[in-house]
Amino acid sequence: MNDYVISCCSTADLLEQRFINRNISYICSHYEMDGRQYMDDLGKSMPFDQFYKAMQDGAETKTFQINADEFCNYFEPFLKEGKDILHATLSSGISGTLNSAMLARDMMEEKYPERKVYIVDSLNASAGYGMLMDKLADLRDEGMSIDDLYRWTEAHKLEAQAWFFSTDLTFYIKGGRVSKTSGFVGGMLGICPLLNVNSEGKLIPRSKVRGKNKVIRTIVDRMEEYGDQGTAYTGKVFISHSACLEDAESVAKLIRERFPKVGEIEISSVGTTIGSHTGPGTVALFFWGKERTL
Repeated sequence: MNDYVISCCSTADLLEQRFINRNISYICSHYEMDGRQYMDDLGKSMPFDQFYKAMQDGAETKTFQINADEFCNYFEPFLKEGKDILHATLSSGISGTLNSAMLARDMMEEKYPERKVYIVDSLNASAGYGMLMDKLADLRDEGMSIDDLYRWTEAHKLEAQAWFFSTDLTFYIKGGRVSKTSGFVGGMLGICPLLNVNSEGKLIPRSKVRGKNKVIRTIVDRMEEYGDQGTAYTGKVFISHSACLEDAESVAKLIRERFPKVGEIEISSVGTTIGSHTGPGTVALFFWGKERTL
């Protein structure tokens, strides 16, 4: 068995049981709410429903990237045990975490020159980043070496498609992703922006769809358009949501109807780091397919 660690940040937004079952290690990001710091620890410090309710009630949130010292403290016990590490980070298109991880890698490789530490920019977020980690666990379990796994990841990570929609523009306006004027008009007309993560790992608005039911159909249309083998898709699907489970379940139901051979569909919560920027009302859909473009 390959004696190396595959690792990510908690912003991969998988269910805790999947991290455990797939033997995927993770380091927690952190955030601040109304001046108090919390760990982004899969909803343990603050349950997700409580977090999003606080945001709706006007709580101020701020996020912090994991620093190099934290990464060193996290990596070192694995290296002391004689294990190599492949760590994937949250997309460099939305976070500076990659730089911290690379700085820590350089320090650890100097201290443990006989060990390997690979750092990968996932160019993805939330459960799309998690879906990549789940695939790496498959390949590790099939016996792939850490060197080949690193090469595979760099070659195929952009095939992890990532699409989002939001039914609540409040926090997109607050964060400057949507202007106040277009946000007001969009809210009045029931406009739901449809976005995806592009090949640079940045969140890009792709279209404006009127009405929740229509945007749910549209995001599933994108899976048919960009997914492996269209409606013959057989892979896993990951869906994450910020306090809108019913909407996520509606997407999953439509996928099962339209893609009869689809594999496992996992629904999880958008974590507190990414959720600090989206607020409630966001659904994200992730599947394997065509390589992402700009």
